Amino acid sequence: MGIKKGMTKVKVLIVGSGGREHAIAASVAKSKKVDEIYCAPGNAGIGMIAQCVPIGAMEFDKIVAFAKEKEIDLTIVGMDDPLVGGLVDELEKAGLRAFGPRKNAAILEGSKAFSKDLMKKYHIPTAAYETFDTSDAALAYLETAQFPIVLKADGLALGKGVLICKDLEEAKEGVKTIMLDKQFGSAGNRLVIEEFMTGREVSVLSYVDGKTIKTMTSAQDHKRAGDGDTGLNTGGMGTFSPSPFYTKEVDDFCKKHIYQATVDAMASEGREFKGIIFFGLMLTEKGPRVLEYNARFGDPEAQVVLPRMKNDIIEVMEACIDGHLDEIDLQFEENAAVCVVLASEGYPVKYEKGFVINGLEKFEGQDAYFCFHAGTKKTDQGIVTNGGRVLGITAKGKNLKEARENAYAAAKWVDFENKYMRHDIGKAIDEA
Repeated sequence: MGIKKGMTKVKVLIVGSGGREHAIAASVAKSKKVDEIYCAPGNAGIGMIAQCVPIGAMEFDKIVAFAKEKEIDLTIVGMDDPLVGGLVDELEKAGLRAFGPRKNAAILEGSKAFSKDLMKKYHIPTAAYETFDTSDAALAYLETAQFPIVLKADGLALGKGVLICKDLEEAKEGVKTIMLDKQFGSAGNRLVIEEFMTGREVSVLSYVDGKTIKTMTSAQDHKRAGDGDTGLNTGGMGTFSPSPFYTKEVDDFCKKHIYQATVDAMASEGREFKGIIFFGLMLTEKGPRVLEYNARFGDPEAQVVLPRMKNDIIEVMEACIDGHLDEIDLQFEENAAVCVVLASEGYPVKYEKGFVINGLEKFEGQDAYFCFHAGTKKTDQGIVTNGGRVLGITAKGKNLKEARENAYAAAKWVDFENKYMRHDIGKAIDEA
């Protein structure tokens, strides 16, 4: 069953509360097919274009009940946890339409060991690796390993469960952090130890309908907290799109050896994938390699990719659900976008919340500047900070240089106590 034929307007529910979900909501709001938008739980920015409901992303029973009560036509699951936990399955069991992979396909992100084994089996280029269930076995392996080396918690860790270790001592401490101290919770029950690769990182998002894959424009994230890629790994401090390093040659290689191969591999395993596959790529001297897969839009990659998409997002998502993605001509604007994340000082470790945000009204009525809310809350005092990553300031430009200048200019429009940002987002553009 597709979205009601003959009816122009539909009701959409978005699950999540971050900058990615705000970017999705903004795209959904542009669709001529949409009448009402709800978001569970949402945030202060999403609340300006959708009706936020106080239901957590992991409260599956409540989400299903709400979707049935409101006769939601399409639920878009934005976050990794509910996808990996099987929210799409629960919605479908209740006869509801949902966009996102089912639980048995979301394992592509949910388990790094699964995804590495899949790549090995189907000859998809990636770094050499070994998987360990005990810290003793991991430590023994490290005694003979080459350094630097990468340690990855197997499960979901908010994008932070990856440690790059320069020597044996650091690696031993990393095993303790992940497997014994459980700094990333149950994500560290298994450990993947991986060859360290060097090169440019590029993110490529794609729509998938189980058999057909259509890639979106490329992007590049900045994970480290500090300028010059220093400090701790975060959920992402900013991003730009497109990547000048993602050439036609790279695209041709990936189409041949990575993108379709991944979709076909999942189908062969009886894990038909419908939704978004995010390819984290490393452009090495030996060619592109897969660093990681995600089973949803990246955050903050969505904030630079979706504003550049020309298509009606509802039409594309419908095509994915119904297996007609081959009929969609996916198109992006011939321009660029840069997103600078405004965070709370101290993120990702310790930071204060509750500071009033000033200047948000300056983004109203703009079509080349966007202020995507990540960690915000509406209070009697106004909109306040409510997370480590607070806002994603995104701007378009005719090229990356102009988009970068625009984004940093717009970042000055907004102010709050504790405001922190990197000042070199997209600096790699200047070197391209």
